[in-house]
Amino acid sequence: MKGIVLAGGLGTRLLPLTKVTNKHLLPIYNQPMVYYPIQTLAAAGIKSVMVVTGGNNADDFKKLLGNGEDFGLEEISYAYQTGEGGIAAALSLAKDFVGSDKVVIILGDNLIEKDIKKFVRSFETQPKGAKIILKEVPDPERFGVPEIKDGKIVNIEEKPKKPKSNYAVTGIYMYDHHVFDIIKTLKPSGRGELEITDVNNAYLKEKTLTHETMEGWWTDAGTSFEALFRASKLIAEKNKRK
Repeated sequence: MKGIVLAGGLGTRLLPLTKVTNKHLLPIYNQPMVYYPIQTLAAAGIKSVMVVTGGNNADDFKKLLGNGEDFGLEEISYAYQTGEGGIAAALSLAKDFVGSDKVVIILGDNLIEKDIKKFVRSFETQPKGAKIILKEVPDPERFGVPEIKDGKIVNIEEKPKKPKSNYAVTGIYMYDHHVFDIIKTLKPSGRGELEITDVNNAYLKEKTLTHETMEGWWTDAGTSFEALFRASKLIAEKNKRK
């Protein structure tokens, strides 16, 4: 099982903080933001991780993360994304890294309270396909939203004006290597991006998409100053409990 942290983008919603650095290098309480998704993968037993980044600060990730041994990794690789083509486009850069393995992808600004070990173990035994992690939220219109009937997902909509559930698809995705064939078939959305929601719906159409529901809190720290501040508070409280 391989792991990927997607840490690209320009971070324009966090200007001027991101004028001189990548948003995933900003501090969340006592660590750089990108540490948390890497730690999540490592805690799930994943030993080989690729960080996909871009912009003018890509080399800073290598300076910060090195060879990954500080996280207990056996290997950490890097890929460079030109521009902002969406999550699926960033994932496509990792095709050779993933090879024929399964892969767990985490968005670089996604922080969670609990670990994902049981979800990863479940996906390891899944014969093929994909697994997504859901979380009930007060503002699902900000995310990909699953329509659920009889406990099963029947469709996923990206940032719907009228969400059909109170669940969000978190920025944690698990795929088999077939994901790269699916990405090749995608067309850019109205935003000009290859949408990860389209990838998930493709697996859903093939009836190989499974899902789990996350316990504890989940936050995407890089979407606003408020989100950045909230993430630091959550991590501080988590560390205090420990």
